[in-house]
Amino acid sequence: MLDIRFIRENPEAVRAGIAAKRSEDVVDQILDLDKERRTIIGEVEQLKSRRNTVSEEIAGLKRTKQPADDKIAEMKGVSDDIAALDQRLREKELALNLLMDTVPNMPHSSVPIGNDAKDNVEVKRWSPNGDDSLFEKRAGLDHLALAEKHGLFDFKRGAKIAAAGFPVYMGRGAQLERAFINFMLDLHTRSHGYTEVLPPFFVNATSLRGTGQFPKFADQVYHMPADELYAIPTAEVPVTNLYAEEMIPVEALPLLHCAFSACFRREAGSYGKDTRGFLRVHEFNKVELVKFTLPENSYEEHEKLTADAERVLELLEIPYRRIICCTGDQSFGNSKQYDLEVWSPVEGAWLEASSCSNFEDFQARRANIRFKRDAKSRPEFVHTLNGSGLATSRLMVAFLETYQEPDGTIRIPEVLHPYLPFTSIA
Repeated sequence: MLDIRFIRENPEAVRAGIAAKRSEDVVDQILDLDKERRTIIGEVEQLKSRRNTVSEEIAGLKRTKQPADDKIAEMKGVSDDIAALDQRLREKELALNLLMDTVPNMPHSSVPIGNDAKDNVEVKRWSPNGDDSLFEKRAGLDHLALAEKHGLFDFKRGAKIAAAGFPVYMGRGAQLERAFINFMLDLHTRSHGYTEVLPPFFVNATSLRGTGQFPKFADQVYHMPADELYAIPTAEVPVTNLYAEEMIPVEALPLLHCAFSACFRREAGSYGKDTRGFLRVHEFNKVELVKFTLPENSYEEHEKLTADAERVLELLEIPYRRIICCTGDQSFGNSKQYDLEVWSPVEGAWLEASSCSNFEDFQARRANIRFKRDAKSRPEFVHTLNGSGLATSRLMVAFLETYQEPDGTIRIPEVLHPYLPFTSIA
């Protein structure tokens, strides 16, 4: 959520940010409601001042045993007017808050202006030993054919017991998935300084609003109406909201967490996109990185977080690229977003495996996560950052296709050997 004072003082900048993110311009409505709200507050304050004066006058009349009926009637009228204005104020504030929730975060000045993913800008490309030939399409079995050959996962049975897009990992496929997760958690906790969290996989609506999924993306979330709980689309939601309505000690910042979770997304509106295998699923596993930082350090920490996610791919020797997302392809809540895309050699395509974002104080303002620089300082909002470190679904596609041998055997790189009882899948 943006600061209402920022919108009030910079309406044209906010309009430009809204347009850049292809959202609906509600600035005029917000400013009108804000003006009405402040007018009502002024009227209420005047009436409360008058009520205090009348109350003192009544007390004085009673002490001198003079009639006070007219004053008492006036005070009742003033109290009724205050009650009516308070009700109007609540209505205006509710309408204002609903509109404020629809305003996206402002893009950082370094983010390129663009309409969609075609306008994203590649800023880095990496492959083992700098071998550019690894970015070429090559013959081989795709991840579905490899899975069928080796019995790694079963999408048909997943559809039978749940629905399409809910995979079942089988045998060595399940072991490989678990190896990915354990490897990433160990790397981030032992080498990158993150504290591991295992959060619940269901949250309430307040948590989803705090991180910006609600109200804009309510149609993407699985809902359990009997309990008013929602399946998480990412561990970002429960981990960020661990500190909702809290004051984080300044000496604890930056606060770094990583978390494994299953992630659940309805993917409404994805019809027509490639839905084969792991290219688009409703349930997938992910290790999430979340940071809470001082405002002045958040962009430095954003670069570090992105490098932490990249390190996973470098150790696995999976070719990848980093792109900076343009304004039209950014998420609703962030100010700057890097995507990490792995190269799928048989698909001959780039597949997103991670998004690393700086939200500045957008989420912290919604969730009321603050800190104080010292005992005498005013509270400030922290900056929050998060990124996939990594999601395993597209990683699995690139991994299987990258490490297959000409005969269809899948070689396991040494970095995963401590996590598996086998060194190849044949």
